[in-house]
Amino acid sequence: MTTPQEPTNVRFGVVAFACSVSAILYIDRVCISQTGKTIQGEFGLNDRQMGAVYTAFTLAYALFEIPGGWLGDRFGARKVLTRIVVWWSIFTAATGRAWNLASLVAIRFLFGPGEAGCFPNIARAFSVWLPPAERAKSQSLLWICTRWAGAFTPVLVVLILRIPGVSWRGAFYLFGAIGMIWAVAFWIWYRDDPQSHPKVNSAERMILAENAHLSGGHGDVPWKRFLSSSTTWLIWLQYFCFSYAWYFYITWFPTFLRAKYPEMNELWRATLTGFPLFMGGIGSFCTARSTAYLVRRTGSLARTRKLMAGNGFAIAAFVMLIPTQVGDALIVIGALGLASFLCDFVIPVSWGACIDVGGRFSGTYSGAMNMMGNLGGAAGSLIIGDLLHRYNNWNLAFYMSSAVFLVGAVCWIFIDPVTSMDRHPVPRQPQMT
Repeated sequence: MTTPQEPTNVRFGVVAFACSVSAILYIDRVCISQTGKTIQGEFGLNDRQMGAVYTAFTLAYALFEIPGGWLGDRFGARKVLTRIVVWWSIFTAATGRAWNLASLVAIRFLFGPGEAGCFPNIARAFSVWLPPAERAKSQSLLWICTRWAGAFTPVLVVLILRIPGVSWRGAFYLFGAIGMIWAVAFWIWYRDDPQSHPKVNSAERMILAENAHLSGGHGDVPWKRFLSSSTTWLIWLQYFCFSYAWYFYITWFPTFLRAKYPEMNELWRATLTGFPLFMGGIGSFCTARSTAYLVRRTGSLARTRKLMAGNGFAIAAFVMLIPTQVGDALIVIGALGLASFLCDFVIPVSWGACIDVGGRFSGTYSGAMNMMGNLGGAAGSLIIGDLLHRYNNWNLAFYMSSAVFLVGAVCWIFIDPVTSMDRHPVPRQPQMT
């Protein structure tokens, strides 16, 4: 009697590459907030001008989400991810060559299109390489890595700047080089179709058989079908609400801590700066651990996603008001960490919904969602900078974040997060070897 072949685990290598590049992405994105005060001092920038710098990246990131996702759907994640990581790594390093406000805004704007395509193309890769049962855990692991990379970046930047002879410019050169190394390794190892990867055996091909129709490119995106669905518009709106409030953590939070608690030690402040992102990673982990249990209890993946995202938004809205009522540093930071923990329930749920709803077009569909989210982030960064310039009142930022979280919670009452809008052809059978 022939012993059944044990499947290889090449698909987990895809998850490892996705987690590592998402960590690099967040390091490259978050490091400017930690160096922001130094850059402001060197270039003589006020808060409104620094808000424009943050917004330049976020706006470009938002505008290129759909093109980045479409390119991945059309040409495959291997070509597109490699090129966009090279692109954003070049402009990460180029940030260290900025000489005034105009150059800084231009470089950060050009940095945005590179990072824009990353998560839609990861969603595309996951749709091809992972069976549905493994996607939720992998999405949660991905967001744990992004959040924790962002959480430790402030400390990493402080430690790098303590190296003799290394300035904030040198930190950007170093982070750019790391991305280049990843791009080379990914190009060599990854394949768009699991059937063509030399390390995948027959048993693993059988596991991935139901995804076979997703590995090829596609023609026209069914925008009419997508745009006629209320689910599409509500997914976009709730992600706008999420990112509007969440971008505070990776842009203005270090400035907030310096303004409110100037006596705090620099390394301790950098550690606390990362605390909300660390808590966000735990939120993603809890989402992964609890999804299967809640599906068993509710009998519905759709209901589970609605409960997790909606309740995360709603409770975070009330927690976000705590900093407006108390002044103790640890209570304020703890509350902001708890809000981040709760609102990160939204992340794996939203991206999982895009994979299921978008089907073959998951890269484009998730890119559209992330575009709307980052328009929210751009609006938040710019509005906070303007509020500070006009009123010098941080409480206004927290009131507005609380309000938009409540809007996000309402959206999830009406979203259908599981029904596919992709009328795909019958899957082809995998080749056996």
